[in-house]
Amino acid sequence: MRRLLSALMLVVVSGAAQVTLAAPLGYDDARHLLTRTSYAASSADIDIFSRLTREQAVDRLLAWTDKPRITPPPAWVREPVLPVQRLREMSAEERQAFQRNNVARGLEMRGWWLQEMVTTPSPLTEKMVLFWHNHFVSSQQKVRQPQYLYRQNLLLREHALGNFGAFLHAIARDPAMVIYLDSASNRKGQPNENFAREVMELFTLGEGNYTERDIKEAARAFTGWSIDPDKGEFLFRPFAHDDGVKVVLWRTGNFDGDAVLDILLAQPQTAEFIVRKLWREFVSPEPDAADVQRIAAVFRDSRYDIRTALRTLLTSDAFYAPQYRATLVKSPVDLVVGTLRQFQFTTGDVQPFALAVAQLGQNLFSPPNVKGWPGGEAWINSTTLLARKQFLDRLFRAGEMRPAIVMAANVPPAKGGPVNEMRQRLLRAMAEVQFDSQRWLQQAGREPEQLQRLVLAMAPQHPLPAGASGVDVLRRLTQDPVYQLK
Repeated sequence: MRRLLSALMLVVVSGAAQVTLAAPLGYDDARHLLTRTSYAASSADIDIFSRLTREQAVDRLLAWTDKPRITPPPAWVREPVLPVQRLREMSAEERQAFQRNNVARGLEMRGWWLQEMVTTPSPLTEKMVLFWHNHFVSSQQKVRQPQYLYRQNLLLREHALGNFGAFLHAIARDPAMVIYLDSASNRKGQPNENFAREVMELFTLGEGNYTERDIKEAARAFTGWSIDPDKGEFLFRPFAHDDGVKVVLWRTGNFDGDAVLDILLAQPQTAEFIVRKLWREFVSPEPDAADVQRIAAVFRDSRYDIRTALRTLLTSDAFYAPQYRATLVKSPVDLVVGTLRQFQFTTGDVQPFALAVAQLGQNLFSPPNVKGWPGGEAWINSTTLLARKQFLDRLFRAGEMRPAIVMAANVPPAKGGPVNEMRQRLLRAMAEVQFDSQRWLQQAGREPEQLQRLVLAMAPQHPLPAGASGVDVLRRLTQDPVYQLK
């Protein structure tokens, strides 16, 4: 009898799950899905997605990721990188000019990426590219030549929703990564352990799943991985490679770097490590161990298909659980790009908004260290919260403040240089911001309760005053602490 009752309960639970998956999302779940995966959720998109099932909605989002990027890159990305020997031959003045040029190009590249985020027909693609940028970290401060980082960005795009195994092998050979983690100085007899350590700790296994000996042995396997100094491309140097026997994670053999990567991919901890990071990106700060193991098993069974892992996560009950709503803090990119997209702001020069993102703590192409941006509550402190609110206030008051902004933009900066020039461009860009409030409210609705449900992930901390309407409601909602959450 007990077995029969258990079997009946299993049928009931399974049937309930199938009903949930087959039911339309409804308004709140559609808004939640779009906000977490697409920066923002328009009334029109919510209306469409609310009539889809979980699987249909996620499949539509994933299908959009096949669309090509639409923002043309700066012309200089096609230029060859400057050979190392030429850098060494430069005079002090030439080197300073070279560095200034790289800083300016780096700022331009940040603007290019932000423009794509704001205008892309597939925001989930940009979400995933940024996710991997913060996983496979490189920084302009060390890599220096921005062409390398642009090429790495293309690599992230190519593999963002592809096969993680192929991705790992490709990123290990990426010139920006070779430079950033000092692989070029890793040679037989003098192994550099940087890449071996980070590929285990930050890219695959996570802390506690390897030993110092594993790092030392793996470093020997990666000896000889370098860059052609003239072409700026990956180059294997056989004479610098240690071809002796190594012992990595209890396996013994004459391993090279690719063999070590395959050993790491064979460990169950790797799938779980990636799924935990995806969970923190899309669900909540604290992953559920049972759900992580379940999704990781699907990930491994798919032979590390990222799209499969993401689909499983986004269709899970956990993703839609009420306790996980409004639990993620918006990153600076989420806040700036999401606001521009949510309210359909018309902008002129988008590049300066990349500086605004950096000022809020997320400098694209320059994460703070090899671990990337910590995210979560680290995004918010008394300084950044004030800066966030000031940025939002300036956006919604750009029209009435335009004369003062234009006057400030025309005042020459006290000091020159690319950064100060960019601040002036930010002022000029703010002067060009347009918000067609009447058109937006006509599409989204004018009732305060309706706007609150659209703009915020939960009820505001400060209730709207009686009689509030129109743009005043939007200003109050975007200044509410809940607007910082998703």
